[in-house]
Amino acid sequence: MSKSQQEIISRHSLLWLLFANIAILIPLYDKLTPWSLAICGICLLWRLGIFIGKVAKPPRILVTFLALGSAVTLALITSKIGLLNGLINLLVLGYALKYIEMRERRDVRIVVLVGYFLIAFTFINQQSILFTALLSFITIINTCVLVSLYREGDKIKETAKMGTKLIFQSLPLALLLFIVLPKLPPLWLVPPDSSTTTGLSDQVSFGDIEKLTRSAALAFRADFGRAPPANHLLYWRALVMEDYDGKKWTQHESITDIEDDVPYTVPTRKKPTGSALDYSIIAEPSYQNWLFGLDVAFSNNNEIINLPDHRLYAKRSIDQQFQYKVNSYLTSPMDLMLHNKVKQINVNLPDRSNLKTRAFAAKLTQAYPNPMHRLNALMSYFNQETYFYTLTPPPVGPQQIDDFLFENKAGFCVHYASAFTFIARASGIPTRLVTGYQGGEWNEQAGYLSVYQYMAHAWAEAWIEGKGWVRFDPTAMIAPERVLEGFDAFFQPESSYLLNSPFSSLRLREFPLLNTLRVSFASLDYYWSVWVLGFDSSKQEQVLQKLLGKVTPEKLSLLMLLAIPVISLTIAFSAGILYFNRNKDPLTTKYLQVCGMLAGKGVSRRQGEGPIDYNKRVEFAVPAIASAFEQFTQYYVALKYQPLSKQTSEKLSKLYFILFKQIKAKLS
Repeated sequence: MSKSQQEIISRHSLLWLLFANIAILIPLYDKLTPWSLAICGICLLWRLGIFIGKVAKPPRILVTFLALGSAVTLALITSKIGLLNGLINLLVLGYALKYIEMRERRDVRIVVLVGYFLIAFTFINQQSILFTALLSFITIINTCVLVSLYREGDKIKETAKMGTKLIFQSLPLALLLFIVLPKLPPLWLVPPDSSTTTGLSDQVSFGDIEKLTRSAALAFRADFGRAPPANHLLYWRALVMEDYDGKKWTQHESITDIEDDVPYTVPTRKKPTGSALDYSIIAEPSYQNWLFGLDVAFSNNNEIINLPDHRLYAKRSIDQQFQYKVNSYLTSPMDLMLHNKVKQINVNLPDRSNLKTRAFAAKLTQAYPNPMHRLNALMSYFNQETYFYTLTPPPVGPQQIDDFLFENKAGFCVHYASAFTFIARASGIPTRLVTGYQGGEWNEQAGYLSVYQYMAHAWAEAWIEGKGWVRFDPTAMIAPERVLEGFDAFFQPESSYLLNSPFSSLRLREFPLLNTLRVSFASLDYYWSVWVLGFDSSKQEQVLQKLLGKVTPEKLSLLMLLAIPVISLTIAFSAGILYFNRNKDPLTTKYLQVCGMLAGKGVSRRQGEGPIDYNKRVEFAVPAIASAFEQFTQYYVALKYQPLSKQTSEKLSKLYFILFKQIKAKLS
């Protein structure tokens, strides 16, 4: 075979490339621009046309034109889609264009390597156990392309079997390296992807929390190591809003400046004293920096900043699952002393806004001079008047607090928390709005809480002399079930978080058996997150100590020196390179077994007698099996001594073993 013939890509490889191309690109569809999707679709259809013989390979000038057009288009829109998405689209387009341009086997190898890179990138963004299983399957398909280059005569099933076998053979070495190699921080930073931010925002208006109640996405999971606190104590603090412009609440610039300076300075907050509630949290990717914790949260994690407003803030945006430990001092006060500047920030209101509410606050102040009594009276006011808690409140005008408080009298947690904060400020009490999550779904199998986006919540904090910042949640006065028992106790899932999530697994809650399976799978995914994705240096040390006792460089080196040869021998054995019993030839074993049975009938095989001569003697001595034994002998000679194709060999082997069983039955 000439060198040029050796470089021809077989149809077998082209078919596997079609499978791999589709499998690799589908999980990335949400990262691609319409232009990139169109180019990928054209390339795929063109390759399909080449495969079935309907079109020829595209001229190089056309491929070059498409590549230049794609690059220019991406350069123009990268500022809109973000640098990271721009780089992803560029890589995918290179993969797709190389796919139709390839002419030799070395081109196939390049496409396969880029395919592995795209699979790895998809894994960085999607690390759930379900997605990991899917990406492992795609990795096998991509490996099958390589296998097909070197085993052209194989059927699809045989190639798939070999590709799967190669991946499984690599697992022991991958497991060893996963356990032993040091857990180093990332060598580079992935550019932030602002287009995919999820969850809470750093500003909130009347409709923002309502939007989150339409989402069934997981926000984070919390593990207390035992049963969690009661639902009404689960206020997961995330953001503190101190500025109000009449339409929306935002963070004060004194806090946003600290957040912006986090890469350069580290703000310090004294650790609270007293008994602490210890737990760990696995936050889902939100591409934001704020984290979650119960009051008063403090973390010793080096990647987390303990902000002055008693929140937790990650140094990097959460673009992957992030596990951290928290100590919450539930009875510790927040800011017993408050600077006058901070007091002033938290009593500010927009001029000449919501005059009816201001008049109501003045009456309340006159009736209740004591701040604590006034706030308690305000809480009771929401309970005594005819207010309604709804996800679809009527719209409000420019004087939104007045409209809600005295006209509509219907709203969601942000409406009540905003009104409470406005009235308290108007009466001279420093008060601020807090957003986060309230409640959680308890998974009894794995012992953790799941907190979903639809559990987003807003409440107020007022500063009281001698008590510090105290939480007030007017929602508890309007809809106590929402706080005591959770979101589902008050709202119908079908009209809220399941409305836009037709395929959410939370729909299985209605069916006991399916719900048990859902919870079991969620538990499996949780363990995957804790022990695989969260396998940090601390867990690595725990595992190595169980294996080696005291961990030393000498013991680690010895472990590697012992493990690698064992793994290599195992791979060699499974690949057929290493045999432990070379004499155990199944063809000869079966033949000699029949000869032994014939010897029992008085027709012993003579020393040095060949199979054909022995067959002639058996034909006359045992006519009952003459025909079958003759065929059996012919198959044996052919399989042992004649050059056969793989397909013919497999066919004769099947017939040989069938005849063996028939002859054995007759001689028994």
